[in-house]
Amino acid sequence: MKINWTVRIKNPLWWAQMACAVVLPILAYFGLAWEDMTTWASIGDVLLRAIQNPVVVVSVVVSVFNALTDPTTAGMNDSVRAMTYETPHKDIPNTGR
Repeated sequence: MKINWTVRIKNPLWWAQMACAVVLPILAYFGLAWEDMTTWASIGDVLLRAIQNPVVVVSVVVSVFNALTDPTTAGMNDSVRAMTYETPHKDIPNTGR
């Protein structure tokens, strides 16, 4: 899988997507809310229960895969153009010319 990891790591939105891709399926499976995660012990307990449950592990893997792949390209690789970026690409507004 050819992915421009350097650029993705520099993008805060990517980190937010990855965090949500891991945390939200776990919370949903166990029927928990953010308010339930009030101590480090409770977070550790939920994570331990999550990695022991194949359904949760598969859900997290699928969620991460969905957040990782670029739906605008064919296959699982970044586009040739995206592989040349050194920082996250910013579109230049169309000036109407």
